[in-house]
Amino acid sequence: MRWKGQRQSSNVEDRRGRGGRIARGGGKMGIGTIVVVLIISVITGKNPLTLFQMVGGSQQSSQPQNSSPVQRSAAEQELALFAKTVLASTEDAWNAEFKRRGSQYKAPGMVIFEGNVQSACGVNSEQTGPFYCPGDHKLYLALGFFQQLKRMGAPGDFAQAYVIAHEVGHHIQNITGTERKMRQMQQRDPRNKNRYLVMLELQADCYAGVWAALSQKQKNWLETGDIEEGLDAAASIGDDTLQKNAGRRVNVESFTHGSSQQRVKWLKKGMSTGDINQCDTFSGI
Repeated sequence: MRWKGQRQSSNVEDRRGRGGRIARGGGKMGIGTIVVVLIISVITGKNPLTLFQMVGGSQQSSQPQNSSPVQRSAAEQELALFAKTVLASTEDAWNAEFKRRGSQYKAPGMVIFEGNVQSACGVNSEQTGPFYCPGDHKLYLALGFFQQLKRMGAPGDFAQAYVIAHEVGHHIQNITGTERKMRQMQQRDPRNKNRYLVMLELQADCYAGVWAALSQKQKNWLETGDIEEGLDAAASIGDDTLQKNAGRRVNVESFTHGSSQQRVKWLKKGMSTGDINQCDTFSGI
């Protein structure tokens, strides 16, 4: 991808080295705090351990942090610039597309972190991979995931861009109401909870493909081999491939993102059509 020199997004928060690592054994909680957390857990149904982590993280954040700047390697700095550039390209593509359809696009924020991160969805580790939180309209990215992506057989900048575009796809599902409808379907039919989640993930893959098509029209920045990189990435993170690589038996019932074949199919459909209306993975329900 010819991404250098392109616009970078300003909707990015870099939390690396700024208390993003939530230490263990933090400040002690009073009995009153513990009781309040347990009550909130009962009312909301949230895991009390997650709530304790959130409270502990907020207590720690009030403590003075080491303000000394962390020295980043040239490679790390370039990855951060790349992520900001790709996010900007999603803003440009979806702003234009939503405007063409007579509506306004509300862009998500992006948090770059390392270690653990606190969001409106709780505390997550970078080991869980990139994720989008509907509660705060932000996607969370640990740059180290790109190295993991290479080890999984999906190197290249377009493969990395696809990952970001996929999470932005979840944002579109959030602001258009699709994510909420999917949760309602899960509540009505809990036995097929994973099936509905797979449909949501495959639609985000399709939206990533639409972004690629729209962005290419705007910037003409894709190079030979880029499309193949994206398809390789989709294939590498299919549930069946991940299970096989982990030495496990392929269990379709446990899929949460779709098979490699499904992920490639929907990414290709988005790229070939450039039409968000072609991304109805829920049809027939």
